[in-house]
This record gives sequence, structure tokens and C-alpha cells, in this order.
Amino acid sequence: MKLHEQPLASMNLVARYGPGEIVINNRRLVAPLLVAPGHLREDWLGDLAQLMPAALGPVLELQPRIVLLGSAQPPPHARALRAAFAERQIALEVMQLGAACRTYNVLAQEDRAVVALLFP
Repeated sequence: MKLHEQPLASMNLVARYGPGEIVINNRRLVAPLLVAPGHLREDWLGDLAQLMPAALGPVLELQPRIVLLGSAQPPPHARALRAAFAERQIALEVMQLGAACRTYNVLAQEDRAVVALLFP
């Protein structure tokens, strides 16, 4: 599904997503990624099962107020992740990949401190 034109490359908006892929800045990404306005990291995690509180360093470095986790299935360590983010007063929203992509785009364009963890 194509979402919209991306006015600024530094915004790192999701242009398109579909089964097994996400397109940001005209780059087709097929592995889990961490995206924020002005930041894109493709190699931060192998798969959803590795997403545990100990792996959150790269996310926390960006000082988000909101973290969106988009995947086809809920993370196996959801309770521990929620606790780790809540301890730092960071909201964690877990949703389907498409909803996370759309929500990220809206929040990023509103200049919110948002990070999306996307698992295509």
C-alpha cells in the first residue's frame, strides 16, 4: 500500500509497506528496522524474539516519548518491554505493521519524539 509522497528525506517516512517489506527513502527494507525522524537503523535486531529489555539501548539513545512496535504478531516479551518503557516514562504501543507505519508517519510529521520498531 502506497501511503504518500515524502517531502523531506530526513523525516524517514514510510512510503510503502507490504508483506515482507517496508520502503523508506526509496529503499526497500526486508529486515527488522528502527526508524525515527532523522534516524534509520536496519541492523539493530535479528527478529522479534530477540526484542527484550536488554536490546533496547539503540531505542533509548533516541530519547523517544512514544515507541511504536509494528509486527504481524505480538512480541513474546511484551510484558517485560512494557515495564522497561514505563519505568522510563515512555509509551509503548504494540500494533499491526500497517497501523504502526501509518501512526509513525503522522506522529513524525507532528514533530513528536517517536521511534518505530518495524518487523516486516
